[in-house]
Amino acid sequence: MPGARILLVEDDEVLCELILRNLEARGHDVRAAEDAQTALNHLRATPFDLIILDICLPDQTGWEILRTAQKEGRLPPLQMNGHAGQLPVVVLSAVRVSPRRLQEFHPLAYLPKPFPMEAILRLAAEAAQRRNGDTITEQEDEEEETSSITTLPDEEDLYA
Repeated sequence: MPGARILLVEDDEVLCELILRNLEARGHDVRAAEDAQTALNHLRATPFDLIILDICLPDQTGWEILRTAQKEGRLPPLQMNGHAGQLPVVVLSAVRVSPRRLQEFHPLAYLPKPFPMEAILRLAAEAAQRRNGDTITEQEDEEEETSSITTLPDEEDLYA
């Protein structure tokens, strides 16, 4: 089974390399970006099955990337179990993401840092399954929606 085409947007070099190596070792085609402009250039050039997106970037926030990509029609909603609406985006953040942001963008998943690598690998495998036309069971879908939210600084405090 071919792997997923994944855009990894992460400005922490060590974390980016760790995620990149793990994904590529499992057969995924990964493009990495350390800032918003590079991420948008990748999105304009290539369709992706999954985007792994850090929210706090040096030039813009991940939310601004999503807004721009949506305006340009670069982020089609996923079709999962007959339901549309989720973006093929996994949000990573070292700060607590506000529920308002999650409601605004409806990402596939939110993983607070630090997160288990297995969570990223599972989401990438599911993206590959969707790309190849395989169905994801309801149990897998329910497991995907559950993520632990830890106490982190509020993102609004960082951008106030």
